[in-house]
Amino acid sequence: MCTGIIEKAVVSGSGRGPQGWFPVTGANVSYDHPTQAPLEYSLNIDFVNEALGPGARIAVELSAESARALVQAVQAALETGRQQFQI
Repeated sequence: MCTGIIEKAVVSGSGRGPQGWFPVTGANVSYDHPTQAPLEYSLNIDFVNEALGPGARIAVELSAESARALVQAVQAALETGRQQFQI
């Protein structure tokens, strides 16, 4: 059964797909059944540029534990950057 848990964020950055680098303008985050990861449920993140079509997508499927570790690593890197470079 699908969870229906979906969050969207407007983002600004770049991603590299099969055709090379492209601007990333959005992130779609869901907690649901993965397509490839050998998990019952996963945190699924799609970095996208909808204006460029379905080929402008980078997909990641993470276990809940891995997703929590990633959140902590992102927060730590941002805090270190803030302290060192006043970002």
